[in-house]
Amino acid sequence: MDELFSGRKLRVLLYGRNLEDLRPLLQGFPLDIVQEDPELVITHGGDGSLLGAERLYPGIPKCPIRDRRQNPKCARHAESSTLEKLFRGELQKSYPSKVAAYFEGEEPRLLGLNDLVLSRGLLSSAIRYRIWVDGQLFCPQVVSDSLVLSSPFGSTGYFQSITHGNFKAGLGLAFNNAMDGLDFCVLPEDAVVKVQLLRGPAQLLADNNPQLCELQDNDCFKAKLNEAQTLFYGMDVFRCQECYQLRRNGC
Repeated sequence: MDELFSGRKLRVLLYGRNLEDLRPLLQGFPLDIVQEDPELVITHGGDGSLLGAERLYPGIPKCPIRDRRQNPKCARHAESSTLEKLFRGELQKSYPSKVAAYFEGEEPRLLGLNDLVLSRGLLSSAIRYRIWVDGQLFCPQVVSDSLVLSSPFGSTGYFQSITHGNFKAGLGLAFNNAMDGLDFCVLPEDAVVKVQLLRGPAQLLADNNPQLCELQDNDCFKAKLNEAQTLFYGMDVFRCQECYQLRRNGC
């Protein structure tokens, strides 16, 4: 039995959309719904709700549940059965790492559960940048619309939309609309990437965080995977391929 689900009442915070659909399903489970100091966060919505919850409540265990109004479920993954497995301690556990961006100092300026994206500041102009990996020059110059630095967790998102593939381990780089035909690469999980902006302006973003970093010509940042710290429950359910096909087909 998971220690978190020992039978005592849990302090649970709900985050996302259409929470009025979720609250009735939680009746009968040992929990108190709270607005602060949660022991568990249950998100209701899609990927954006999960990303937002981790940004606001980092390190707190989370269980993401898709909102049925916009996300049809396969027969195995009704909300009620997922919640029953959660409170029995039977859902799969995972500890996804994040991609961290550093400008100066040892504290990251941005953290992305999915990815960091270096994007052009002017829609009419591509960006130019240079990349080093572990201190060695990797790409002398890249001209593209954006650069995606993805975690394995986030590789099913923007990274996959560019490359048409994903990965299970390492740090992924995807080059969006690169002039020289560059597509992607996956680096070792301990790789340290340095990026220098040669021609901007550009913006560096993390996930769906509204806060961003403005970059000008010759600005640099470093990126690497941070050690995983947050426990997630039921990511196999949240990313079920059968459920995904139902969403894709508009069922």
